Amino acid sequence: MGTRAWFLVASVLVTLVAEGRLTAQDDVADIISQDLRAGKDEQKRYFLIEPPKGVEAPKQGYGLLVVLPGGDGGADFHAFVKRIYKNAVPPGYVLAQPVAAKWTEKQGIVWPIDKSRVEGMKFSTEEFVDAVIKDVEGRHKLDSERVFTLTWSSSGPAAYAASLSSDRITGSFIAMSVFKPDFLPPLEKAKGQAYFLYHSRDDRVCPFRMAELAADELKKSGATVKLTTYDGGHGWRGNLYGDIKEGIEWLEKNHATRAKR
Repeated sequence: MGTRAWFLVASVLVTLVAEGRLTAQDDVADIISQDLRAGKDEQKRYFLIEPPKGVEAPKQGYGLLVVLPGGDGGADFHAFVKRIYKNAVPPGYVLAQPVAAKWTEKQGIVWPIDKSRVEGMKFSTEEFVDAVIKDVEGRHKLDSERVFTLTWSSSGPAAYAASLSSDRITGSFIAMSVFKPDFLPPLEKAKGQAYFLYHSRDDRVCPFRMAELAADELKKSGATVKLTTYDGGHGWRGNLYGDIKEGIEWLEKNHATRAKR
């Protein structure tokens, strides 16, 4: 294979990693997941990743990380989500990965929310996330103080909406996303919530000014917010697993409590 061919292959691999679409799973063969349906609803598909058998559950219950992938939100992100679980999630967590419902062939919004609906949708993403959390609660004892979401790009708006409507979510890691408060529930509901925002100043897909606006508006509404930047533009770059771990650990220290909600 010539130099140009190797360069093209390397470029494709870099793109796939940045988008979370590198699907080979040899490095996460030890991470076992179940393909489930929340509330036995076929359209509420999600993957559940759990610690290996024999690992003792925390006395206060497992933390739960709900990961809504960006892009098309499809099942082909599962290998990347497994890597997140293996390399970035602290011990004592289970992870749920909802799979975006496809309501029409020309659907323009991957994760439609209550105030930004699409044709034919039977439930909003906020309802979907709550249904997944409830389903996981039926399988494991959860620590109600550590129910976090991790989202990026197309799923970010749904994370903002879910955090403002759910009484279960206590922290949100939102990466490289737009922020449009006119399509969200009242921001007053952010009071006491925790948001770890992760964005590149070089992002030309989702402008950095939107992350700055989100941080400002959420803080004004009484939320605890940290905006962390990274280099390289839109997509997962550099020490992405270390950065995700840092964000989750920050949420563990700054999350909302039931008393605040």
